Amino acid sequence: MMYNYMTLNDGTGIAHSEILERNGKETVKVYFEQPVENGFNWAECWLPSYSWTGSNGFSEAQMNYFQEFLESTAHIIIQLARAGGFDNASGF
Repeated sequence: MMYNYMTLNDGTGIAHSEILERNGKETVKVYFEQPVENGFNWAECWLPSYSWTGSNGFSEAQMNYFQEFLESTAHIIIQLARAGGFDNASGF
């Protein structure tokens, strides 16, 4: 399941998964999606390793911004993933 996290000023939506287990470790998938003419730009990253597993349509500058964004908010996203998103999180 994916949970909405936030929408940036340019319309890029950010969503995250619940906690998933990959190779015996706790992980969270983070997905970026921006509506454009005839579709969407998208990118996918896994926390806490910051492994980018795919992207299409975003510029290098945008991808660098997303990396910096995740580095500053990963701890929050992981906490929300453990709780089941904003709707189920207490203390936010």
